[in-house]
Amino acid sequence: MAQSVQRAINLIRLAAEHPLTLAEASDVLGVHKSTALRILQTLEAARFVRKTGAGTYVFGSGLIELSELALGSMDLRQFASVHLRRLQRQTGHTVHLAQLTGDEIIYVDKVDSPAFDAVKLPSRIGRAVSIYASAVGKVILAHLSREERDRLLSHVTFERFTDTTFADRDSLETELAGVAERGWAVDDGEHDAYVACLAAPIRDSRGQVIAAVSITAIEVIASLDKLKERLPLLLETSALISQELGYTPEPSPAPAAT
Repeated sequence: MAQSVQRAINLIRLAAEHPLTLAEASDVLGVHKSTALRILQTLEAARFVRKTGAGTYVFGSGLIELSELALGSMDLRQFASVHLRRLQRQTGHTVHLAQLTGDEIIYVDKVDSPAFDAVKLPSRIGRAVSIYASAVGKVILAHLSREERDRLLSHVTFERFTDTTFADRDSLETELAGVAERGWAVDDGEHDAYVACLAAPIRDSRGQVIAAVSITAIEVIASLDKLKERLPLLLETSALISQELGYTPEPSPAPAAT
């Protein structure tokens, strides 16, 4: 297995250096052309290589995208770190940073609350979060283009986790319209009945929403209404992190003269 992986890596590297023919791929892999073709097609499906009109294979955009996502995650954590930890101290609740990575929304940082709720929360750095049954997921979805939202949700099988889950596309879309209008999202026990959460979007230098910051508690510690009292602090934090990433909000229009 390790040898096969190494050969595939060598194949990708060669494709980055020059257009690769099927015969060359067969030689590099040490397999018959038909087997080499299947491997190339697998790499092509992942966009690690790209087939040209001449029938050769060149370096694909998939690895470039992965590199950019990895660098983006590191930069995001670096810029957000101070703000996340201040928000945790200000609110006393667990703070999450979640990022859109490929087709998933991943927790890239977490600042645990010293209170009892930190022990009970199932979230972990590096773990994917439900894209439709979470505050961070909904706040990111709500600010994406229709095309990108459709692409992400095409991979989703809707499941009702609790009584408050938006378990079908129509009800979710209604919820997302409200999130987009107010600029923040809630999780009212939609994946785990005992968890309440608020999330706000984080924008990059282009103004695109790429991540979300949230405050989370189990309901015996703080109800959703109680969390909402901390909403100004959450929105301030999301704005500060967005500024760190180069986002400059558009100025509000001047009031009309009377």
